[in-house]
Amino acid sequence: MVATKADHEAQNGSNAAGPADAAADGTDTTDTVDETSENLVATVATVGVVGVGVAVFEAALLPGVVLGAAAVLAPKFVPQLGSALKPLFKSTVRGAYKITQKTREFVAETQEHVQDIVAEVDAEVDKKGAPLREAAPATAPGAK
Repeated sequence: MVATKADHEAQNGSNAAGPADAAADGTDTTDTVDETSENLVATVATVGVVGVGVAVFEAALLPGVVLGAAAVLAPKFVPQLGSALKPLFKSTVRGAYKITQKTREFVAETQEHVQDIVAEVDAEVDKKGAPLREAAPATAPGAK
C-alpha cells in the first residue's frame, strides 16, 4: 500500500488546505487567544520570580515590585476594567444627580419657610406699632 501525502496529513491532523483556508475557518482566533494567554502566563511567571527574588534579598523593595507589576499589567486590563465599571459609574452619577436635585428642593422649601416666618414676625411688629428695641450699649461698671 502506497501512502499519499493527503493520507499522511489526515493521519497527523494537519490541514492539507493550507493556512489561507485555516484563517477562513476561524481557527486563527484560537491561536491568538493561546498566544495571549501564554504571554500572560509568561508575564505573571516573570513577575513572580522577580517578586520571590526581591523578597529573599530585600523585603523593602516589595512595594516597588508590586507597583511595577501593576504598571506592566495595567495596559492589558484597564480597557476591560473600564467597560466593566461603566455601568457602576453611570449609576453613581445618576444617584448623585438625584441627591443634588432632592437637596435643591429641600433648600428651596426651607428658604420659603424661613421667609414666611420672617414675614409673620414683620407683620406682628407692624401690628403692634412698636419697633424692635435694639440692645442697649453696654456700659462699664462704675461709669455714669
